[in-house]
Amino acid sequence: MNRRASTFAVHAILAAYTLLALFPIFLILINSVKSRTAIFGSPLSLPGPDTFSLVGYQKVFSDSQVPLYFFNSVLVTVVTIALVLIIGAMAAWALTEYGFKGATLLKLYLSIGIMVPIRLGSVAILKLIVGMGLVNTWTGLILVYTAQGLPLSVFILSEFVGQIPKDLKEAGRAEGVSEYQIFVYVILPLLRPAMATVAVFSMIPVWNDLWFPLLLAPGNGAQTITLGIQQFIGEYVTDWNAVLAALSVAIIPVLVLYVVFSRQLIRGLTAGAVK
Repeated sequence: MNRRASTFAVHAILAAYTLLALFPIFLILINSVKSRTAIFGSPLSLPGPDTFSLVGYQKVFSDSQVPLYFFNSVLVTVVTIALVLIIGAMAAWALTEYGFKGATLLKLYLSIGIMVPIRLGSVAILKLIVGMGLVNTWTGLILVYTAQGLPLSVFILSEFVGQIPKDLKEAGRAEGVSEYQIFVYVILPLLRPAMATVAVFSMIPVWNDLWFPLLLAPGNGAQTITLGIQQFIGEYVTDWNAVLAALSVAIIPVLVLYVVFSRQLIRGLTAGAVK
């Protein structure tokens, strides 16, 4: 009875937290298809025949450049995640498998990158991007976000690489397989749960970020979705229909990523906790 009671209590707490976390998303979705009057008059009610309206989505897709901003965010995020995973996995393999002087110091240096927010170096980063001529470009954002995500990627993947049995690697070397082939065909498949975890943790800060797009890509068609939504928010008047519709569109990639990688994400988090 005590075990059942404790299990029920844990599930009740988790269910309450889930509802609390999903409630803002629910409000955004239902109010994005309601008229402006209904949004302020009854924000908690579901849209009905008299309150249903798609004017927000019409403004987003027809009267603005939000589709372009959405594409920019998808491109920057996908390329950043790919670079973070590839470079992070190779760095984790090198730091864990091959002993060399300074490896421990290098790991410590990368760990500092997790603790120190990258925004503290915004002025230096802006000067560097301006000097390289990468202002208002996807490349500037991708480089900054890749540098931001690599410390955590290397930290997580190094722990997983260190737990891979040496017999697998030695068997490949005994068969005459090159180090590159061992990395691609032996190490990477075993790192999928960890890489899924890194992908989710890297994707969300990049997708939701407003700071660096505002500094590095404020114009010239390189704006991201978070920056593009700001066009509907004025000093005195805010188009809430368009804001909520744009936010609903921006939520979709995060939900899709979680649905696709949920099983790998849970495996990665669980394995990391056990290790």
